Amino acid sequence: MTIDEFRATFAVEPGYLNWAAFGPLSTTVIEDVRVDADLYVSGRQSGIDLVNEHAAEARDMLSQLLDVPLDWMTYQPSTTHGLQHAIYGITSGAVMASTGEWPSITVGITRAAEAMGRISAQFITPPDNMMTPEAIAEALTPETSAVVVSLVDFRTGYRADLAAIRDVIGDDRLLIVDAVQGFGVVQADYAAADVVTGNGYKWLRAGRGGGWASFSDEARNRLDPVLSNVAGLDGGLILDAVGKPAPTAAAFQTSAPDFLACARLVAGLQDVVSVGVESIEAELGQRTAEVIAIADRFDIDVITPRGAGQRAGIVALAPRNDGAAMLGASLANGGLVTTTRSGSVRVAVHAGTDDETMRMFEDAVAAFAQHAH
Repeated sequence: MTIDEFRATFAVEPGYLNWAAFGPLSTTVIEDVRVDADLYVSGRQSGIDLVNEHAAEARDMLSQLLDVPLDWMTYQPSTTHGLQHAIYGITSGAVMASTGEWPSITVGITRAAEAMGRISAQFITPPDNMMTPEAIAEALTPETSAVVVSLVDFRTGYRADLAAIRDVIGDDRLLIVDAVQGFGVVQADYAAADVVTGNGYKWLRAGRGGGWASFSDEARNRLDPVLSNVAGLDGGLILDAVGKPAPTAAAFQTSAPDFLACARLVAGLQDVVSVGVESIEAELGQRTAEVIAIADRFDIDVITPRGAGQRAGIVALAPRNDGAAMLGASLANGGLVTTTRSGSVRVAVHAGTDDETMRMFEDAVAAFAQHAH
């Protein structure tokens, strides 16, 4: 698949710049899910089995994209489920995360500490809310047993350097990564992490329910599968007895997956594999650079790092004099969909963001600048 063919799978109307919140479904996903839904309607076991096979397909493609062994992969209903399996499984020490992280991380750590009594929360506030290797290294203590970071920060758009973080924390601490804001659109050294979790409903354009997680050999040795249940048993379903957790990442499951969600996830992943993450990242880099250039042209401060390797698809804008709400309103009035939160406007482009959308964005920013001055 060429990048132009990939762009053709975007059916979203011009003006959509909110991919970090939700990815409208791709045409590939829509077409494939209709076929699978028809198979489920028939009631024939052969049709049901064909749909259910998508769970194994999804695991296989995820392992390819993450460049990790297949038995590291497991299905999850959401990114948050994957994070909870990892965080609740930590047996001791302090778990480090930024105070500005998405609540799935901060709430997960706090609840696990309260419920289990085995870990403590080590929340830090790094400069500019960016979990750089330097900020993490400075905050490490002998009690730190795990570090939880987002691959791409939802607020600033900062992309973490997983390999560099691994270097500073060493091999004796766990690295847990929420990859939902970057997986499938930017390249990363996922094998440097012990746990990686994500979902298909943002950049993969596959809808909710298509979550997943990767648990390394080290993670499976050091984490207790506290939330494991019937789908995570060694040898499969066991009746009239309680079996042991599976020796693979399947141990970190509770129930069977939503197979239609798996089907959507497979369709979204197929497009990514076909065109290649490198091609998507190049297109994304060009579009984010355009957003930054427009912001510069109208003297709007940019929070997101300017280096292409330090960002993904999110550009956070912080107009002076508390102007975020006004900028957000100007964008909305111009027919654009973005997110305004915590004093900034988050603009999230994708490889399929078209020229018309960029023109709409520039016109709306110009209107804001004219009114603000």
